[in-house]
Amino acid sequence: MQTDLSAALDIGGTKIAGALVDPRGRLLVRAARPTPADKDGATVMRAVAEVLGELAAAPDWVRVAAVGIGSAGPVDAATGTVSPVNIPGWRDFPLVAGVRALVGERPVVLVGDGVAMTAAEHWQGAARGHANALCMVVSTGVGGGLVLNGRLHPGPTGNAGHIGHISVDVDGDPCPCGSRGCVERIASGPNIARRALAHGWQPGPDGDTSAAGVAAAAHAGDPVALRSFERAARALAAGIAATATLVEIDIAVIGGGVAGAGEVLFRPLRAALRDYATLSFVSGLTVVPAQMGTDAGVVGAAAAAQQSRLDAFVPTP
Repeated sequence: MQTDLSAALDIGGTKIAGALVDPRGRLLVRAARPTPADKDGATVMRAVAEVLGELAAAPDWVRVAAVGIGSAGPVDAATGTVSPVNIPGWRDFPLVAGVRALVGERPVVLVGDGVAMTAAEHWQGAARGHANALCMVVSTGVGGGLVLNGRLHPGPTGNAGHIGHISVDVDGDPCPCGSRGCVERIASGPNIARRALAHGWQPGPDGDTSAAGVAAAAHAGDPVALRSFERAARALAAGIAATATLVEIDIAVIGGGVAGAGEVLFRPLRAALRDYATLSFVSGLTVVPAQMGTDAGVVGAAAAAQQSRLDAFVPTP
């Protein structure tokens, strides 16, 4: 029997998604459950087990060679534990051990959700064909991951590329992470909306005070909404330029709900990037929207599992 599939899990604060993914990135079987984020850790793990059980009931399960997990973080791939900010019942939770108990002898690979998104965009999406890339999720938080020399670079704990907690304003607002002026504190959806409201923006008749509401107002020309997105764009540009200067990426891919604002975000972002990415070896850096959409998590988790499986067959020098 050919074992050429990956089982993939995408674990977030609202949904646990799973899929069986073939070597071309196609999702053959899907399963999902709501995340019982307000419950204890064992209850959340039961939801994971239900998703895996649905996948394991499919005839193609016998072809699964490895299991990949992309989880909201922080994660610690070295210990196999997760402590997602938006799942309070999981603190240093032994997720890898729990999944291994359900999948038999198959290897299990854990990465952060930003790294999983990066793996998906590099394998099948906007970063395809680029040897050095930064991919970002800009939504309720800001996460990311790196591809270096053509390979996913998760780092020792699975969190490498977490651009959301690069400080771009040393005297900025305190961030929940403990630092100040982080990219996430300025450019995440809730913080875009917070700033707009603080500076006098008024929501429309629908009362939408989210970043999507601010984006709609910006598209209509509201100056306060536009300035809020411009400030977010400058924070993103500063973080992207710093990353590019450090590791010489040539493309930055941005997905997540805030990226759905389109040119309201990308136009000022590209303009600000010209101010920050000034050295010759980063001046050609491009920024593009992500392509993988809601499937990025499971496709990326599968890609991470595939890379890990291939690495296992590479002889150590």
